Amino acid sequence: MNKPLDEALSVEISQQIKSKAKKTFDNAYKAALATDQAQYVQGFLVFPGKPYQPIEHAWIELAESIVDPNLPFLKKDPQQLYYFPAASFNVTELKEIIEESKEDYPEDDPLPIYGDAPYEYYGDVMLGGKNYLDAYQAAEAKSKEINQPNFENN
Repeated sequence: MNKPLDEALSVEISQQIKSKAKKTFDNAYKAALATDQAQYVQGFLVFPGKPYQPIEHAWIELAESIVDPNLPFLKKDPQQLYYFPAASFNVTELKEIIEESKEDYPEDDPLPIYGDAPYEYYGDVMLGGKNYLDAYQAAEAKSKEINQPNFENN
């Protein structure tokens, strides 16, 4: 079961870290660094309406709630957002992975983090391990469930 989204804290942290539109992973990374006991989480977000499919997304989780520093840019009803985690890292792990990625692949953005091969296909791309595939399939099922009337009318 998903943790509840803390809307007020999401907006507060978004302002605190000066989050930017279309910087989902960077915003979650900065939020994790700025928030005690936070877990950086990557996965998929589903909501009613376009694009009618899961989108790759990142957020942070605290013991009791989801905090999404991207919330102000989503322009969706927070009560209709569904989060499907694929990978989670504490701040220490996150810093180590980012540092190692910068050393090993200096020309590439270290975020998002996909883990080790072998990778699975989800959607039209091959990124992430089986945990990504599982999260994507769960998100895809939810997307079809909540967007069914839209599919029938097209």
